Amino acid sequence: TLAGAMAPLWPFILVAASEILAIDTPRPRNPALYRLTKQLLRKYHKAVRPVHHWTEATMVYLDVFVHAVLDVDAQNQKLKTSIWYHEVWDDEFLSWNPSMFDEIREISLPLSDIWAPDIIINEFVDIEGSPDLPYVYVNSSGTIKNSKPIQVVSTCGLETYAFPFDTHNCSLTFSSVLHTVQDVDLAFLRSKEDMKHDKQEFLNDSEWELLSVSSTYNILQSSAGDFAQIRFNVVIRRRPLVYVVSLLIPSLFLMLVDLGSFYLPPTCRARIVFKTSVLVGYTVFRVNMSDEMPRSALSTPLIGVFFTVCMALLVISLFTSILLVRLLHDEWSIGQERPLLCLQGDTDADGPRVDPRAQLAGLAEPSICQEHQVQPGTLQEVWLELKSIGTYFQTWEQADQQEVKWLALLERFDRLLFQAYTIVLGLYTITLSSLWALWGSS
Repeated sequence: TLAGAMAPLWPFILVAASEILAIDTPRPRNPALYRLTKQLLRKYHKAVRPVHHWTEATMVYLDVFVHAVLDVDAQNQKLKTSIWYHEVWDDEFLSWNPSMFDEIREISLPLSDIWAPDIIINEFVDIEGSPDLPYVYVNSSGTIKNSKPIQVVSTCGLETYAFPFDTHNCSLTFSSVLHTVQDVDLAFLRSKEDMKHDKQEFLNDSEWELLSVSSTYNILQSSAGDFAQIRFNVVIRRRPLVYVVSLLIPSLFLMLVDLGSFYLPPTCRARIVFKTSVLVGYTVFRVNMSDEMPRSALSTPLIGVFFTVCMALLVISLFTSILLVRLLHDEWSIGQERPLLCLQGDTDADGPRVDPRAQLAGLAEPSICQEHQVQPGTLQEVWLELKSIGTYFQTWEQADQQEVKWLALLERFDRLLFQAYTIVLGLYTITLSSLWALWGSS
C-alpha cells in the first residue's frame, strides 16, 4: 500500500519540515548594550594611558562642590568636610558610532575595568565614610564622567585667636601621584567665578558658613618632574551668636560684678568674702568656658586671655584686701594688750615681754613695768605713772602714723588695680565689638 511504501520516508520528511520551520522563525539577537560593552572592553588594556600618541597629555577636568563642614578640630589642626567631586577626561579607546548600536550615546562601565587618573588630595589625612561608586558614565565620543561624594579629613592651619568671630581658609590641592604634566594635565570643569560663589549644594544650617571656594592652577616643580595642581581654597567662618549668648555676655556681667567690688572699702572684711565668691564664680565659669572654646597649641582665644588677666587682677585685689585686714587686726590686738601690760605689771612666769609699740619708741616693757615697783603713795610713783602714760600715747601715735602710711599705700595700690581693671574691661569690650564688626563686613 501507499502507507506502507511511505513509512521508511517519514523520518526524512520530519527532518526537512523542522529545518524549514527553523529558517522561517527569527533568531533572538544580542542586545545592543551588551554587544557595545563587549566590543569596548574586549581588547581594552586599563594599564595603558588611553591615547593613540603617547606624546599627547590626557586632560582631566576637575570640579568640587562643598556640601557641608562636618568638624573643625583646632587642637589637631584638622578639617572634616563633605564634598562632591567631579572629574572628566577623554578615553580615545572607548568611542563608538551610535548608529551601529541602536543610537546608544552613553553607557555606564565599571571603573575597575578602565583606566582612571590617579588624582589625590595632598592635604588629606583620612577619608571617612565615603561611599564607593563602582561605575562611571562614558559617551560615544569617549568622554568619561566620574562623580562621587567624599568625606575628607584634611590638614588646615586653624587660627582661633579671634574666637568666636574666627574665619578659616583651608585648601584642598588635587594632583596626580605619578604622572607628570606631560602625561596628565589638569583643568577646570567650570569657570573660576562660577565655582567661587556657588553655594547651592552647601548645607547652610550648621555652625559654619561657607564664604567662597576660590581656585588656582599651578605646576609643582620637583626633582621627580613637573606636576599639575589645582587648589581649591575653602573659606569658612563661624556663626558666633550662640557663643555671644553663652560666653561673652555672661563673662562681661561677671567682670562688671567684680569691678563693682572695688567700691567696697578696702578695710571691710565683707569685701574679702565678696571677692572670694566672685573668684569661685570665675573658676566655675572658666571651667565651663574651656569646654566650649577650641583648644589649640598654636594660639589662645582672645576671650581666654582677657578672662585670665581679669582673674589675675581679682586675685591681686583679694590679696591686697587680706593684707589690709591683717594689718588692722595686728594693730587692734596690740592696742588692746598694751594697757593691761602697763597696769598689771610683769607677772608672767615666762620672763619679761617686750611690747612692739615700745620697741618702735626705743623703750622696753620690763624697764617700764619695773618702775611700777616703787613704794606707793609717793610723788615719784605718780611721776612714773604719768611718764608711762605719756610714753604709751607717744608710741601709739607713732604706730598710728605708720598705720596711716600703710593704709594710704595699699589704698593707692587698690585704686591702681581698679584703673587697670577698667582699662582691661574696656579693651575687652572694644576688641570684641571690633571683631564682630569685621565679621559682619566680611
